[in-house]
Amino acid sequence: MRSHYCGQINESLVGQEVKLCGWVNRRRDLGGLIFIDMRDREGILQVVIDPDFKALFETANQLRHEYCIQLTGTVRARPDSQINKDMATGAVELLASDLVILNRSLPSPISLDGHQKNAEEQRLKYRYLDLRRPEMSDRIKFRAKITSAVRRFMDDNDFLDIETPILTKATPEGARDYLVPSRTHKGQFFALPQSPQLFKQLLMMSGLDRYYQIVKCFRDEDLRADRQPEFTQIDIETSFMSADEVMAITEKMIAGIFKDLLDVDLGEFPRMTYLEAMTRFGSDKPDLRNPLEMVDVADLLKAVDFKVFSGPANDEKGRVAVINVPGGADKFSRKGIDELTKFVGIYGAKGLAYIKVNDIDAGFDGLQSPILKFLPEDVALSITTRVNAKSGDIIFFGSDSYNVVTEALGALRLKLGEDLGLTVDEWKPLWVVDFPMFEEIASGLTPLHHPFTAPIGLTPEELKANPEKALSNAYDMVLNGCELGGGSVRIHEQDMQAAIFEILGIEKEEAEEKFGFLLEALQFGAPPHAGLAFGLDRLVMLMTGASSIRDVMAFPKTLTAACPLTDAPGFANPAQLTELGIQPIVEDETAE
Repeated sequence: MRSHYCGQINESLVGQEVKLCGWVNRRRDLGGLIFIDMRDREGILQVVIDPDFKALFETANQLRHEYCIQLTGTVRARPDSQINKDMATGAVELLASDLVILNRSLPSPISLDGHQKNAEEQRLKYRYLDLRRPEMSDRIKFRAKITSAVRRFMDDNDFLDIETPILTKATPEGARDYLVPSRTHKGQFFALPQSPQLFKQLLMMSGLDRYYQIVKCFRDEDLRADRQPEFTQIDIETSFMSADEVMAITEKMIAGIFKDLLDVDLGEFPRMTYLEAMTRFGSDKPDLRNPLEMVDVADLLKAVDFKVFSGPANDEKGRVAVINVPGGADKFSRKGIDELTKFVGIYGAKGLAYIKVNDIDAGFDGLQSPILKFLPEDVALSITTRVNAKSGDIIFFGSDSYNVVTEALGALRLKLGEDLGLTVDEWKPLWVVDFPMFEEIASGLTPLHHPFTAPIGLTPEELKANPEKALSNAYDMVLNGCELGGGSVRIHEQDMQAAIFEILGIEKEEAEEKFGFLLEALQFGAPPHAGLAFGLDRLVMLMTGASSIRDVMAFPKTLTAACPLTDAPGFANPAQLTELGIQPIVEDETAE
């Protein structure tokens, strides 16, 4: 039905007849001529309808916004005075010779011109219309280019594209699984995979050596801008490759995608330990575009009488740290500081002390703060020296438990960087490595990544003797404060895997029930293996400048994990539930 896309029409086609299919983006009647801006997935082209063609002109008079049409015509150059440099096709236009209305359209319930803001609920309800907007279609096309580039790279480096099951068994994080009832095994359930983790490890044990998959994963959890109940991973696993080798090859892939699709050279990917990232930036995915850093000062405050500082400074689980904001003294009034105090309160901080450095050369007399009466002069000056403060700076304090200070100041750092325009507009990648194996929660220890991650340089006995101090052979790729992907060297020996389960309080019977197939497979010459998974949605979001992964997915869910388009989730047919052996709980609407 078509010979070209609208966006492909250029000066090289002047004088040629072309046939186009698409939608009416806009219709204008000017001095007896009708001008149509015709749109398809590749762009917009101006079409001229001459009144000398009466039948054609009458048909064009019927056109309205979003009518689906087919146009035939001759490409001609626009006069110099009418060239539109803001359009890719702005140097040419189409003189129509034939017009067919393929389908008419009701008035659009959402604006498609890009100038009006549509409510997200409406955009998702009419997603098929929302995707007609060039901004949205460009993102979906860009996503396709990324997946194509990934496949080329993987194929060129001897990786095999292998599909893993969607119906599987519940994971250790079972509370977040989506469950699927089995009709043939009443009372039992499949789970949709949060990750193909165990299957890709089994593929390595099968000798397939290098695997990849662009795969749907599912997680039933609270949603944010960068989370969805179903999401897509670029999943990778390798045999006989070290952590360094996995990082090198995946870094090459990501750098190549940025260079090929954005003409961006990401440059060096520095490495930073988890401890350094948390100490300096308060995050395991630090945004290095922001120059602000956290500096520990507990050693300077242990002996002061001010218990707000000396208490955490002398507590092994406490922390006292500061952020120095260059030139910030004049940018925060008392009211502004009160607002920042409320902000850090969200993260558990009980307050936000500060010191304004009005004149560094005046020593203690050049400082301004309500807390100075509690600080010896030498301590206050030592703090300004440690952060290399200058006249006009302001120093903010965090003093509490380690976790509260780290989280609160880490969030404050990002807010200050954004509010004050300190975050530079460039790409800053890095690898974060040497994560703790476990973290403490109320019920005991839990894996920081997952229970199949290998420790660094420990035997099973050494790990069990001091699990809190163990580091994992894990690595995360971070870009501009966003975790693009995470991976690790996996456990390939049965006794180490059993030790991990023991540390986590998983009894042998439970381990056998949940992971018996894995433990058995590890006893048949399982090779050393390692892998990594990238979040495709996040990668596309970053590369297109979108503010949410919902804007780079064709049919996403809302923040309540619902689909306004199909009105999902919905109630199941009672007969189907009976066949599945499920009895729904119906609330009594008459009950008070």
